[in-house]
Amino acid sequence: MGDNLAGKTRDEKREERLRNWLRGEGIKFRSVRARQAYQERATRLMKALLLQKPDRVPVMLPIGNFPAYYAGGNLKRAMYDYRFLREAWTKFMEDFKDDMDAFHGPGLVHSGTVLEILNYRLYKWPGHGLGENVNSYQFVEGEYMKADEYPALLKDPSDFALRVLLPRVVGSLEPLRHLPAFSSLLGMPMRLVAPFTRTEVRSAFKALIDAGKEMAIWQKYVFGFNRDSLAAGFPVLRGAMAVAPFDTIGDSLRGTQGVIIDMYRQPETLLEAIDMITKLTIEQTISAVRDSGGLVVSFPLHKGDDTFMSDKQFEKFYWPSLKKVIDALIDEGIMVFLFAEGKYNRRLEYIKDFPKGWVSWQFDQTDMANAKKIVGQTCCIWGNVPTSVMCTGTPQEVKEYCRRLIETCAPGGGYILTGGASATESNAANFRAMMAAAREYGRYQ
Repeated sequence: MGDNLAGKTRDEKREERLRNWLRGEGIKFRSVRARQAYQERATRLMKALLLQKPDRVPVMLPIGNFPAYYAGGNLKRAMYDYRFLREAWTKFMEDFKDDMDAFHGPGLVHSGTVLEILNYRLYKWPGHGLGENVNSYQFVEGEYMKADEYPALLKDPSDFALRVLLPRVVGSLEPLRHLPAFSSLLGMPMRLVAPFTRTEVRSAFKALIDAGKEMAIWQKYVFGFNRDSLAAGFPVLRGAMAVAPFDTIGDSLRGTQGVIIDMYRQPETLLEAIDMITKLTIEQTISAVRDSGGLVVSFPLHKGDDTFMSDKQFEKFYWPSLKKVIDALIDEGIMVFLFAEGKYNRRLEYIKDFPKGWVSWQFDQTDMANAKKIVGQTCCIWGNVPTSVMCTGTPQEVKEYCRRLIETCAPGGGYILTGGASATESNAANFRAMMAAAREYGRYQ
């Protein structure tokens, strides 16, 4: 699609992306009815995203890993038994085909075997650091980049990632620290061979090959389900996923404690690194969307909420870089979806200033009345049925909560009903109650 969009305005680029998405370009629908259902659902979602009035409020069920349990298994089984993974998500799709407007495949259910082959240190998962029946991952935050290593990161981020970061976060790749800097190969390429005299270096590359072979098997089942889901008439807001520049440092490099210290002890160096990562994020994300032929870039926001940093720090360290990335994506005709984890009540005035209908915000614990009033004039808003209500409430309580949200957020369009976060431990009746609320209370005249 990239060549077809060259020379066009951002609105023309988005229009073409939307047109291809609405038509279901390239999808082999399993029936005429599936094609019609796809176009009805896609149109409903599109109008909400563009702050128009669809026929009713769209619903995105916050299922998390629920399909694995609904099919009689658990997350651990889904991570290691790919046939079960596909069958579980297929069962859920077929049983809930009338109770949701979109359905994402199990792409975030990682292969446990791949993670084991790599000795991946950024996650704990069921049976590997967590109990057998735990229903989610646990991110293992750490100081994977030291406070005095900013100069190395800024000098050559690719080299730093390959020879410093990867050996620390991927256990099987520890021997990569023995590789030469690739810049040293200019004029002397045979230098690359010397590290491979080490058994451990050869083993590291074998681990990558083995992980790649295993991931190819995993992809066969996951991508196969994704095709089936589209063929059944469920649109996916596909494109790419990205991370806010500050979160890249605060999550995977310095860790929470480290990045907080840096804001006080070396703020200018931190800002320089954020600026570099901002440029890389823009380039890499635009390229990913072009390759996928997608429509939307999604951002899970981890450290921008009210409780993590002050407004002054948000203005200085977090928002300018993220805003720059979003603006660059919009200029390319790419729509943006952001999951505002935590509370964004003090952030609403900052995050509203975008052209109408280009940006969507899913809110977790934010006051939705204020979100509608302040942000909802320019951005589509999603949310925020609490996970606690979804998991412990009755279907009637879920339906009543959804009714109040619809009455608050739906007027004028631009609202999608979903959870504040995923609700793996909920139940079928509560998920169906969300759609029942949308059908009963969410219709536009």
